[in-house]
Formats: sequence, structure tokens, C-alpha cells
Amino acid sequence: MTTNNRVIPWGLLLSAWLLAAVSSLSAIYIGEVLGQAPCVLCWFQRAFMFPLAVILAVACYYSDFNVWRYAMPLSVIGSLFALAHSLLYVGLIPQPIQPCTATGPSCSGDGMTIFGGLPLPFLSLAIFVAIIILLLLIRRRVHT
Repeated sequence: MTTNNRVIPWGLLLSAWLLAAVSSLSAIYIGEVLGQAPCVLCWFQRAFMFPLAVILAVACYYSDFNVWRYAMPLSVIGSLFALAHSLLYVGLIPQPIQPCTATGPSCSGDGMTIFGGLPLPFLSLAIFVAIIILLLLIRRRVHT
């Protein structure tokens, strides 16, 4: 990799966009092609991931390395929903506030895992955290 200060942040920005884009497309695939309706917490996570894909794509196009300023709040709030969903999945949040009803989709079913048993809420949390880390690295590289 070159020592050009613009190359490294651009690669980080592209990586953040790819994570958001693949996550968004995967969520659409799971919902529309596989027919798995999302629960309430999944909807909230999508509400924060989908705009990230668009914002980061525009930032890549314009090489806007200050994107962290408006992408970070979306990432942090989305990660909080993913964290709550993950805690619900493992049973650390009491059952009464569980968003999945008896007639709706279940977050604890086999259909909510990927890659041989990784629960989707954990994957969502990992993606949001990875995007946050990439945005922090972009901020650090640009402002040094």
C-alpha cells in the first residue's frame, strides 16, 4: 500500500460502504426472496443500515472523508438496537419485552442463523461495530 494519506482512508471508506451495502442487500434477500419477515428490532436495525449504505456510497463517490460525522450517529444507534437484540437472543433481557410475538417471526428460530449457527442479531452487531471502527480510523487518518 502506498504512503499517500488519501489512499488509506479511501480504502477504509470503501470497506465501510461494502459492509453496509452487503448487509442491506442481504436483509432485502432474507425478507423478499426467502420470505422471512423481520421482527421489530430487525426493522429498526434496517432503518439505520439502509441509509448508511447510501451515505457511504455517496461519500465514496466524492471521496468525502468527513462522512464519519453523519455516518457515526447512524452506526452507533443501529449498534445499540443490535446489542439489545443480541441480549434478547441470549436471554439477558427479560422475556416480557421480547418483540417477537407468538404469531410473528421468531428471533430464536433456526431461520434466524447464518454461517452454520451464527444468529443474525450477532452478525448485525458485528457489522455495525466494524463500520464504527472503520469510521473512527477514517477520522483518525484524516485529522492527523
